[in-house]
Amino acid sequence: MKKVVLAYSGGLDTSYCLKYLKNEKGYEVHTVLVDTGGFSEEELTAIEKRAYELGSAQHANLTIVDKYYDKAIKYLIFGNVLKNNTYPLSVSAERVFQAIEAIKYAKKVGASAIAHGSTGAGNDQIRFDLIFQTIAPEIEIITPIRDLKLSRQEEVDYLAQNGVHYSWEKAQYSINKGLWGTSVGGKETLTSSQPLPGEAYPSQLQKEGEEKVTLHFEQGELVALNGKKDVPEKNIVKLEKLANAYAIGRDIHVGDTIIGIKGRVGFEAAAPLIIIKAHHLLEKHTLGKWQQYWKEQLGNWYGMLFHEGQFLDPVMRNIETFLQDTQKTVNGTVTVSLKPYHFSLDGIESKNDLMNTGFGQYGEMNNAWTSEDAKGFIKILGNAQNIFSSVNHLDHD
Repeated sequence: MKKVVLAYSGGLDTSYCLKYLKNEKGYEVHTVLVDTGGFSEEELTAIEKRAYELGSAQHANLTIVDKYYDKAIKYLIFGNVLKNNTYPLSVSAERVFQAIEAIKYAKKVGASAIAHGSTGAGNDQIRFDLIFQTIAPEIEIITPIRDLKLSRQEEVDYLAQNGVHYSWEKAQYSINKGLWGTSVGGKETLTSSQPLPGEAYPSQLQKEGEEKVTLHFEQGELVALNGKKDVPEKNIVKLEKLANAYAIGRDIHVGDTIIGIKGRVGFEAAAPLIIIKAHHLLEKHTLGKWQQYWKEQLGNWYGMLFHEGQFLDPVMRNIETFLQDTQKTVNGTVTVSLKPYHFSLDGIESKNDLMNTGFGQYGEMNNAWTSEDAKGFIKILGNAQNIFSSVNHLDHD
């Protein structure tokens, strides 16, 4: 019997694929769930049980949170990556790593094919396929949802016909939770005008008032929260829990898909947004002007390529080297105020703070130059535009 590995999440699409591949195509289906930080132990156990109930011949849960942080999230923080100044690549990044681990697992178990539950209208199909065909071009890629152009209702109906009940209410909202945020898709995100209802987001407001938290960074990595040291990936989880009580991090991202159409997706990413904004503020104090400028350019490129599934392109390693090198002086503590539905950055303390010098205070006092020095500097600085204006007889009306 032919063996196929299915990248399985326990959701509607992959549940359909499991049944379809087994019943209609006669495959021996092996399921693999790659956990990038979105599942509890209880959830992983329940998903494994469900996979076997649906007909999986063998199921594996692969937890790669440490690897995911070290090879992906760390650089997204270094680059302050927010797609369209909004979205912290919550799903984009984890799909790439889920694809890498899934195809490695397929090679390990000797599968002749690998399957995923992506549709033909989104980004995930490209992320999965690009990784699969690069790492194991000899393994066939099967995509039932894409090939059959199925609607969610058709998937629910097929499962019901095969004795599997799947709640239509549950199917109306697609929720994907990971270490770097949770995406929320629903009928409202298929429009340009409707917001997601508040109850569609996983976290609901539990606290009022204001709460201060401190984030301590060493060489750009979050190594302590409220004075308590831990590994960065665990600090992300702790911060998310604190901020979720204030329902922080909700938004809707509008962007251009890789295949050229516009798309909307809701998301909840309290910790990623707070960390990126706090990290960026610390960089404003500790990096030079041109470091910040080129970081912004390369960070945007890195995020774009990552979002579009090009993680294995060698230029990504080159950009990572640059981003890592810029973080040598990004050390210090940022104080953040958590409030219902939003947060604010209070300030920073850092031994590398470039404001803490004896050269002068902006708009106040200079200690390292005279007024004549300033006048001469300004005159030379204006030479190029003065010459251009004079030669071309500009009157600047």
